[in-house]
Amino acid sequence: MSQWNLEDGLEKALEFRRARDWEQFHRPKELAAAIAIEAGELQELFLWRDEESSEDIVEDQTRLSRLSEEIADIAIYLMFLAHDLGIDLAAAVEDKIIVNETRYTIQDHKGVAKKAQK
Repeated sequence: MSQWNLEDGLEKALEFRRARDWEQFHRPKELAAAIAIEAGELQELFLWRDEESSEDIVEDQTRLSRLSEEIADIAIYLMFLAHDLGIDLAAAVEDKIIVNETRYTIQDHKGVAKKAQK
């Protein structure tokens, strides 16, 4: 497993973007659209397939490689968007988990796949 971390990954991605002068194209609306488009490409890799477990998918290394690439694309655009908007992505995730712990209590939601009422 890689020793990659969010800060190092962001710095490498920002360096890649700066070297190509792509900041000018990465407005928030375009980054949000890119995330949605890449998420669609990720979803396409599951389209028309029977229910699969993670173990089933991991056995197909070619497909797993394609999934990995799409997940990476989403992560990179997400890091750019959070960076450009001044959002600490790690803190935002931590804060959202705390909100979800309150919203989705174990007693009311354990083993239940339904969205909580706001």
